[in-house]
Formats: sequence, structure tokens, C-alpha cells
Amino acid sequence: MIEAYNAGSQVVYGVRSSREVDTIFKRKSAEIFYDVQGVIGVDIVKNHADYRLISNKVLNCLEEFKERNLYLRAMFPLIGFDSSIVYYERKERFAGESKYPLKKMLSFAWDGITSFSTVPLKLITILGALIFIFSMCMSLWILIIKLFTTQAIPGWASITLPIYFIGGIQLLSIGILGEYIGKIYKETKQRPRYIIEKSSEDE
Repeated sequence: MIEAYNAGSQVVYGVRSSREVDTIFKRKSAEIFYDVQGVIGVDIVKNHADYRLISNKVLNCLEEFKERNLYLRAMFPLIGFDSSIVYYERKERFAGESKYPLKKMLSFAWDGITSFSTVPLKLITILGALIFIFSMCMSLWILIIKLFTTQAIPGWASITLPIYFIGGIQLLSIGILGEYIGKIYKETKQRPRYIIEKSSEDE
């Protein structure tokens, strides 16, 4: 890691070369965690925990992030700068037990998602819009059945359609509110808009 740092890397990530010593559950859950992070747009180094070497310049940039929930695994890729990866093999624990149970793992994963992404809020908007569109299509279909066939069940449309319609409107409204809350959330973090790696004064 020191060799990579001396070669010019400002951040050197320690990445596990294999997870064979983990249980099947922990290995699969870790894979799902990293895949979900990628889907929601969080830039993260796969199989990297919190084992890294950073320069003083990167550490000073980290101080500009004023938020309290520091999800460091995604913060260092966000900061940028030249980086490299050093792979290492972690041996199986020979004594003691892990102090990181499933509850803490789930809490960490949820913090990672909510600290760097507003995708869950956007999903509410999409779900509300889909249900609203579905209710409109159902309304049109029931209207056609009512007007042109004799298969309509009395009372079914008047009970079912309002449930879908009102439910879709509610979810869509909550989703729109969520979009604004997501923007407020990002503003309250007060993250720097850009980071200067080198200036003319450094030369």
C-alpha cells in the first residue's frame, strides 16, 4: 500500500481477493449488497471494507463534508483523486466471535443506501404513477364492459376502482413530496460542489 502511495495514489484501497472463508449467507448477502449499491448509483469499490491508506490532502477534503452519517466506503470514491487497489487475503478467524451481527449488517446496508441515494423515494413516485395508470386502464376496461356487454358485476366497479384510483393518487402525491424531501436532504448535507486537486499555488 505504501508503494502504491509513493507511486502517486492518493487513496489506496485494501480489497479482499476472496470471500471463501465467509459463510455462504454472508458471502451471498455481501454480493447482493454491492450489486444493489451499483443499481442505485452509489460508486463503491467491491469487497472493500474500511481498510485503506489515504493522503493528508484527501483527509482535508473529507473534512469539508459536514454530514453526520459518514458512509466512508462511498465517500472516498466521491472525493476522487488518483486511487489504486491492493488485494489481500483475509484468513479465517482463529479466536473469538464477530461483534458485527446480522442486525448491524442490515443497519449498515440501509445507512449506505439512504446516505447516498434518493432512489427509494423515486421508487415510491414510480409505483404511485403505475398504480394510477393501472386504475385508469381498469376504469376504461370496465366502462367498455358496462356499455357493450352484459357481463358486468353490479357494485364491483364502484368499490374496486375508487380503491385503486385513490391509492394511486396517494402514492403519487407522497412520491412527489418525496422528490422535494430528497432535494432538501441533499442540500442539508452541504457537500462541496467540487474539489480542487491542484492549484497554481501548489506549483
